[in-house]
Amino acid sequence: MIPGAFLAAVGQLGDPRFRMVLLKGVGITIGIFVAIYVLFVQVVGWFIGDGVNLPWVGTVTWVDDAVSWGAVPLMLLLSVVLMVPVASAVTGLFLDDVAQAVEDRHYPGLPPANELSLLDNIRDSLGFLGVLVLANVVALVLYLLLAPLAPFIFWGLNGFLLGREYFTLAAIRRVGRTGAAQLRRRYLPTIWIAGVLMAVPLTIPLVNLLVPILGAATFTHLFHRLEARAARR
Repeated sequence: MIPGAFLAAVGQLGDPRFRMVLLKGVGITIGIFVAIYVLFVQVVGWFIGDGVNLPWVGTVTWVDDAVSWGAVPLMLLLSVVLMVPVASAVTGLFLDDVAQAVEDRHYPGLPPANELSLLDNIRDSLGFLGVLVLANVVALVLYLLLAPLAPFIFWGLNGFLLGREYFTLAAIRRVGRTGAAQLRRRYLPTIWIAGVLMAVPLTIPLVNLLVPILGAATFTHLFHRLEARAARR
């Protein structure tokens, strides 16, 4: 069931709605980093002013320019480290479009899904980002103590978190928050294993930007297939 759901998601990566979600997520993320840089430069200019008076030197007018240019490599470094989690959080705002695209193609005839408000999407995305970052910061201790097992700890931890998030996204559209929580507990082993499959690409540059889209699509398939299997029993 899990490989079938994953392959079905991969087979739909060319869907225009998938590409649009990816472009929105990456584009907004780049815009955020540019805005942060511009704000930083403005603040530096405000504090330093037109020049700095130095003893025995006099007024130096190029300090703000030096600081502004010096911030460029710093922002590039931060973008490398933070691009994936920030892009994942931003892309998470639009993952409902991915789930709808999957249902339109593979599960036609379904009644309209429950739509979450933009505020709910923002809250859920920021909450997930916070938990993901905090959990991995805490796990750094285990990575250092159990270095040979670090990849497995990373995959297991992030697999659990990703599975929980993406299954909830798929289920909440059809059965609400309470129903999603109940199904999540019922199918925890399956959801965790599928989440690990999503966690492995997190370590592959550029490919990791596709993880939110693949996750949303895979778990939409998984939700409907689990429900279909339960209905046959």
